[in-house]
Amino acid sequence: MVVLLLVLAETLGSMASNICLDYNKQYSVGIEVNANHLKSVKEGFVRGIARPLRLGKKIHVWEIHIYDNENDLVCISRLTLAIIDKK
Repeated sequence: MVVLLLVLAETLGSMASNICLDYNKQYSVGIEVNANHLKSVKEGFVRGIARPLRLGKKIHVWEIHIYDNENDLVCISRLTLAIIDKK
C-alpha cells in the first residue's frame, strides 16, 4: 500500500499542476517526489488533497495529504514539477 499512496500523491499533484497551465502552451513533468508514511492502511478507501506551495513560471511545488476512512492523516508528500513550454 505504501507504493500506492506515493502513486496517488504524484498523480494528484501532477493533475493539479497541469490544470493550472494553458494546455496548448505548457505541460508539467515531475522532477522530485518525497513522502512520509505516518500510518498504515490495510483496507477501505483513502482520499488525498493537493495544495500548491509554489506556482512559479518554471517550477511548481505541491503538498499532498492523504487520509484514511477515519480521517486520520496517513501520508504527507511533496511533489516538485518542472514547467515545460510546448514547441
